[in-house]
Amino acid sequence: MSESKSQFESGHEVPVAHQDAPGLQHKMKGPDPEDENVPTEDGGYQIYKAAGKLKGKRALITGGDSGIGRAIAILYAMEGADSFIAYLKEEEKDAQETKRKVEEKGQKCYLMATDLTDMKNCKAVVDAAVKAMGGLDILVNNAAYQMMVEDILDLPEEQWLHTFATNIHPLFYLSKYAIPHLSRGSSIINNASINAYIGRPDLLDYTSTKGAIISFTRGLSNQYVSKGIRVNAVAPGPVWTPLIPATMNEKAQKEFTSPMGRPAQPSEIATCFVFLASTDSSAISGQTIHANGGVVVNG
Repeated sequence: MSESKSQFESGHEVPVAHQDAPGLQHKMKGPDPEDENVPTEDGGYQIYKAAGKLKGKRALITGGDSGIGRAIAILYAMEGADSFIAYLKEEEKDAQETKRKVEEKGQKCYLMATDLTDMKNCKAVVDAAVKAMGGLDILVNNAAYQMMVEDILDLPEEQWLHTFATNIHPLFYLSKYAIPHLSRGSSIINNASINAYIGRPDLLDYTSTKGAIISFTRGLSNQYVSKGIRVNAVAPGPVWTPLIPATMNEKAQKEFTSPMGRPAQPSEIATCFVFLASTDSSAISGQTIHANGGVVVNG
């Protein structure tokens, strides 16, 4: 039986709202994103049922202050893992809430406000995470930036550079610095997007970085799968997070749905990250899980 009704019944529109980037979860209007409740068969929600799949594990999660990153940290905690989350200084209040929720589940959560577009900060984050947790087992590359622009002629060169500096360059740096601390059974999980497969036209720079993430995932997996370190990706479709009111116009927000009639909740995407970090996916590497609400894509 469900404990609560779905906040987005099939066919229900996302509430239109606007924020400045990067988007803050505590300022969102309308339903709060679900970060530990998952759907039930009757259209309601119930708390995620953990099974100790990540007991004793240590995860570094970028963008862990809100949205999908927060849900990953919370579900990892429910499964027995500690987390170290990186986020922007503007997101401090959201990050503190993530920490509270993780610790409420009985696990440790370490915080570091930093700008990962700077290579030196990526090295500092990995070093701090290893020191705080005594090691590292899981790297979740989740932090991302997007901003809608309809036409390439209107896309500022500065935005193109910033999107790549945020969405793809840190994956290289963080993975390079984390791998020496990983061992057989460890996982790197990258957050990609449905947009890499459908070619969304009003998010050209974002879409391009997400395509690069898929290729990076495959190449890095081929380097390390024989050493027991698995590298995979998740490609979400529409998900109700602070990124939506902060980066999408009114028309896009009204159309923000999927074939299942609603956007996904962060918790629904986080379950994929649990699966890919656990031994349940021990034979899976170099692959992408398409948690997109029913859009059929190739790849």
